[in-house]
Amino acid sequence: MKHLISLKDWSAEEILDVLKLAAEVKAEPQNYAGALTQKTLLMMFEKPSLRTRLSFEIGMTQLGGHAIYYDMSTSPMSGGKETIEDSIKVISRMCNVVMARLFNHADILKMAEHAAIPVINALTDNSHPCQVLADLQTIQEKKGTLKGLKLAYLGDGFNNVTHSLMNGCTRLGINISVGSPEEQMPAVEVTETAMRFAQESGCELVITDDPVEAIKDADVVYTDSWMSYHIPKDEEAARIKLFTPYQVNAELMKHAKPDAIFMNCLPALRGCEQTAEVIDGPQSVVFDEAENRLHAQKAVLLKLCGAA
Repeated sequence: MKHLISLKDWSAEEILDVLKLAAEVKAEPQNYAGALTQKTLLMMFEKPSLRTRLSFEIGMTQLGGHAIYYDMSTSPMSGGKETIEDSIKVISRMCNVVMARLFNHADILKMAEHAAIPVINALTDNSHPCQVLADLQTIQEKKGTLKGLKLAYLGDGFNNVTHSLMNGCTRLGINISVGSPEEQMPAVEVTETAMRFAQESGCELVITDDPVEAIKDADVVYTDSWMSYHIPKDEEAARIKLFTPYQVNAELMKHAKPDAIFMNCLPALRGCEQTAEVIDGPQSVVFDEAENRLHAQKAVLLKLCGAA
């Protein structure tokens, strides 16, 4: 049985296999319309969501299955009445696959350890593999290739999306450069793992506090919200001051390749992590990227449920 907890757990071949299936599902959705008939996905949400809920629920429906939305705030787990171990054992007796969008990465690891069905990480404080699979699908569509490209990430380096991009890119031989202030560099253990993957795949991983160095000659420019869901309101002003030098604006984009694409996993705040002229400009592919969450999610469900 396979889980999707982090892209560091998947080989390059497994990632590419899912991307190939995602492209096929997108091109010929009717071929998979009944692939998960009578299958049930439980969707567990501790954090709010738009794209994650839509992509999984619509994806499961289009594949012929059923999805249940479960608000973790109403769960016995959140009140300490039931352990994660007991809950996931019950879920495993009734459902075919479970996805969870949680704060604590240790909780998704505990679910996977005790589940008898596939577990999908739909976001934790450590990683967001589902998002990055959709990102990789988008890059492949727009650039026609993956290996040898350069992706530049600007902004909060200590971030679940950044971590998953580092794992996914270095697994597939995509050069990745993270431009982030010293205070918000990626987690050391993630950097060490990605460095090892980069050596294996023959690409380069650069971590720098210089935004111009990070973005120079990039094929893909990526940023994410400066205000993750767990950031208190009283910290927002300090974070804006810290990250403003890393804002993706027209001037900074000049240092990327002329045909570079701009990505943001959304939600996005114009005037913060990027300017309106960038996210609404001709280089932006953010809504193609958002749509691909649906197709990538369907491919993950098909693979983990043994239906493709």
